[in-house]
Amino acid sequence: MEPVFADFSTTPARLSNAVVGYHRCGVAPSHLAVGSDGYVRIDFSTDGREEIGEAVLTVTTLGTGVPLDVLLNGKAVAEGLVFPGADGDGLARGGQVGREGRGGEGGAGDRVVSLPGELLTPGDNLLEIRGPVGELGLLRLTAVTVDPVQDSGRARRAMAARASTRSVFAFDTERRPAGSPAWQAASRLLFHIDRGERAVPAQLSWRGTDGAETAIALREDMSGFHGHHRGADGAIGEFRGVLADRWAYPEGTGDVPPYRFSTEEGRDGEWRPSGELRVLLDDGRGAGVERVTWTDRRGNAASVTLTAAVAAAAADGRTAAGGPAPVQAPAPAPGELSDITDTVTGVEASDEFAAGGEVARNLLRKSRTKWLVHDDTAELDFTLKHPAAVASYSLTSANDAPDRDPRDWRLQGSHDGGTWTTLDTRTGERFGRRFETRDFSFANSVPYRRYRLLITDNAGGEEIQLSRVQFRAGAGRATAATASDFIGYYAPAGGTPTGYRGTTVPVPGSDAYGDGEPRETLLAADLTDTAQDLDSAARLLGKLAEYLRTP
Repeated sequence: MEPVFADFSTTPARLSNAVVGYHRCGVAPSHLAVGSDGYVRIDFSTDGREEIGEAVLTVTTLGTGVPLDVLLNGKAVAEGLVFPGADGDGLARGGQVGREGRGGEGGAGDRVVSLPGELLTPGDNLLEIRGPVGELGLLRLTAVTVDPVQDSGRARRAMAARASTRSVFAFDTERRPAGSPAWQAASRLLFHIDRGERAVPAQLSWRGTDGAETAIALREDMSGFHGHHRGADGAIGEFRGVLADRWAYPEGTGDVPPYRFSTEEGRDGEWRPSGELRVLLDDGRGAGVERVTWTDRRGNAASVTLTAAVAAAAADGRTAAGGPAPVQAPAPAPGELSDITDTVTGVEASDEFAAGGEVARNLLRKSRTKWLVHDDTAELDFTLKHPAAVASYSLTSANDAPDRDPRDWRLQGSHDGGTWTTLDTRTGERFGRRFETRDFSFANSVPYRRYRLLITDNAGGEEIQLSRVQFRAGAGRATAATASDFIGYYAPAGGTPTGYRGTTVPVPGSDAYGDGEPRETLLAADLTDTAQDLDSAARLLGKLAEYLRTP
């Protein structure tokens, strides 16, 4: 008998060996809501050559739900199924009570029902799950599986394997400050963690480069989570979310590429290859990720600290524990820089001359347009696609009226748009001609997501104007995805914890090669995972040599 499952925790539902029809039901992002007098019909097939003495039906719901009836090929096998308790083997027989999350393959919200073999027909079968008749309330189905009794977890495992490929999650979230009765809307949470085991997280915690920390526990069906949060300012509160969408990698990652590492595990005094790790975590605050810890559904646990992020945090005046650094080393002087102006996703101005087309967006264009504000002070806020350690910027004067040129200003950086750090201050600056580009460098190794140009005075006029603003980041590392190695631990379920470390793998399409041209990426994991003998190693080295010769 092929595994039979209908997974309603996603839209559209995922089905195996099943055709689903329903009446008086509503489709929600995380479940199928069966209303009063509603039903779900699942057509599935069995092998005509196979004799099945008994099958097991598992119905998974959100919450305690309402009584339900189960029919197989028109015959009732359970009526008014509720959960006042469980019988000895946890199977509901002919209207008896089922179980709710008690051992075996079941989980919270599971109803397990025996399907007698004599009711199963070779070939096509019709299973019906009926909601309450004439009663108020909803039966919220998240999954239905059917298995032979001798392998009662087969369909659930197949469903989990199918679901694990959709490992990019997006949640709509809310926060509630400690002592407050009201929940407040918060930024979207997006994450993807995969070390090749196809197991989604059950618990997840992380620390940002700004010192903020969050920990959450996810529902078994991944429909939501609950947790707590400590902000960079020390304020604490609750944190919760509801699943908004879920994709198969790399869909859904959008403009937030993951960290990708070729990893090793420390066993018996030596480091051994352990495949590739992908980590993506964006909580919408703009700060980078410093540490991520998780436990997956199989009981495996891991924790990684990104060494480049810790170094940047130390340069910003914090220790790894979040307190002030006892001695702050001076930031390194800017080295090789790369232009990251094209990673600016938005620019907002305190004002702009929209009627004349002289708007802030013109500052990002390579043409002789301009931005104009009818004031002698102004603010320009720039948001980058990813945090970057800007160490140099350029301002280009506009076409006319030299008295509109900026004279005094400050450049500031921010992780979240709320707290700003002054990076560079200029006073008494002059532009010698129209459309002159002047460069300004300063020491900075901290990646920020937002930058602000705060113009406090101009050259004497009543307006301020600029033609262009450009940004450059140090060492060519313009995005968070180019952060360097990690260290940490990995603990397999029931096994011995080991050391865990990784080396960054370039992301396809990034500027990791320094020339701005996207190239096909040869993963280090290709060699570590596949080269089990000298012949395969030789073939892969040949592949690497061919790749490196590609212009």
